[in-house]
Amino acid sequence: ERAATLAWRDYFANPRLRDLIARALENNRDLRLAALRVQEARAGYGIARAEQFPTLALGVEDNRALVPGDLNLTGKPLLGSQYQVGLNVSAWELDFWGRVRSLKNAALENLLASEEARRAVAVALVAQVADGYLTLRELDERVQLARDTIASRAESFRIFKRRYEVGSISRLDLTQVATLLTQAQGLGAQLEQARALRAHALAQLVGAPLELAPEGSRFDDATVLRALDAGLPSDLLLARPDIVAAEHQLRAAQANIGAARAAFFPRITLTAAFGTASAELDGLFDSGSRAWNLVPRLTLPIFDAGRMRAGLDLATVRRDATVANYEKSVQNAFREVADALSSRRWLAEQVRIGQATLAAQTERARLAKLRYDNGAAPYLEVLDAQRDLLGVQQQLVQTRRLLLSSQVGLYAALGGGALTTNP
Repeated sequence: ERAATLAWRDYFANPRLRDLIARALENNRDLRLAALRVQEARAGYGIARAEQFPTLALGVEDNRALVPGDLNLTGKPLLGSQYQVGLNVSAWELDFWGRVRSLKNAALENLLASEEARRAVAVALVAQVADGYLTLRELDERVQLARDTIASRAESFRIFKRRYEVGSISRLDLTQVATLLTQAQGLGAQLEQARALRAHALAQLVGAPLELAPEGSRFDDATVLRALDAGLPSDLLLARPDIVAAEHQLRAAQANIGAARAAFFPRITLTAAFGTASAELDGLFDSGSRAWNLVPRLTLPIFDAGRMRAGLDLATVRRDATVANYEKSVQNAFREVADALSSRRWLAEQVRIGQATLAAQTERARLAKLRYDNGAAPYLEVLDAQRDLLGVQQQLVQTRRLLLSSQVGLYAALGGGALTTNP
C-alpha cells in the first residue's frame, strides 16, 4: 500500500510500538509547540481577514468648549456643550488595488504552511519513536546474547579452572578462557549502558515516564511493519508535508509582492459616523437631532525616500529565497526516498549474507571445540572462533534493526501517510 494513504496505526503492526507512538503524539513538546504555532498563524489570519471589513464602533461624546469674547460676535466668553451618540467607522480602506486582499492571502498561506509544518513534525516524531523503539529492541536482543554468552563462558571458565587445578591443562589455556569471559562481560556492560541511554531518549520523545522492561523474546521482524509501495515520483510532491508547506510559503511570498506593489497606488479610506447630537443632554434623542458625517480621503504617495521601492525589493528577494527553499525541499525529498529505497534493498542483502555467515561461524566454533577436545588444535583456535561468533551474532542483530529502520525512514520520506486510521 502507498504511504500517502496508509495511516501510522495501519503501518506499524506491533501493539507496544503503536501505544508509544500514540502517547508521543499526545504528549511530545515539539509537537505541542508546532500546534501552538498553527494557532498563532490562525490568529494572524483572522486579523488580516478582518482588515477587509469596516470597524464599527459605538461612540459617546461630551464636548465642552470655552470661546473667548474676542473670538465671537457677543464680545463675551461663551461656554458651549455638545453631546453626541452614534456609530463610527474609522479609516476603512477601500481596497481598490488589492493591498489588503493580498495581505489576507499571505496570512492564509502562512496558516496553511504552519499546519503542514505541524504535520511534518508529527511524521518526524512517529519515525523517531519507531526508530527509537526498534533500536531499544535491538539492544534488548544484543544484551540477551551477551548474557547468554557470559553465562556460557562463565561455565567454561569454571570447568577449565577445575581442570587447571587437577593439572590437565596449562595456565595459558585458563587465561585464554578468562579473556573470553571478561570480553563478554565488558560487551555486556557497554550494551546495558547503551540501552539505558536509548530508553531515556525514547521517554523524552514520548513526553511521559515509561516502563520499558527488556523483552527476552526474539523480535519477529516480519510482523513489525506492513509492506510499502513507493508509488510515483509525482505522489511525493503532494504527500510530503515539508514540500506542501514550502509551496504555501511560496504563495505567501507572492501575495506579499502584490501588497508591496499596491502600496504605490493611491490609498482611499473612509471615515463615517451616524447618530444623534444635541447641545443638551436631554435633547439627544429628540426629533431632528439626527447627525452624520462622511469623510472619504485619498492619499497618494509622492516622496518617501525610497521606502516603498525598498519594500517591493524586499518582498521580491524573499520570494526568490522561498523559491530556492522550495526547490531545495523537493531535491531533499527525492534524495531521502532514493536513500531509503537503496538502504532497504542492500540491507536486506546484508541480512541474508549475515545469516549465512552466522551459520558458518557457528559450525566453525563447533568444529574448533571438537578439535581442541581431541587435542588436534590449541585453545587459541577456539578463542578466535568464539570471539568471531559473538561478533557475527551482534552484527546480524544490528543489520536486522537497520533494515527495519530503513523501512521506517522510507515511510517518513514518502510523507508518512495520514495521522489517523483509515475507515
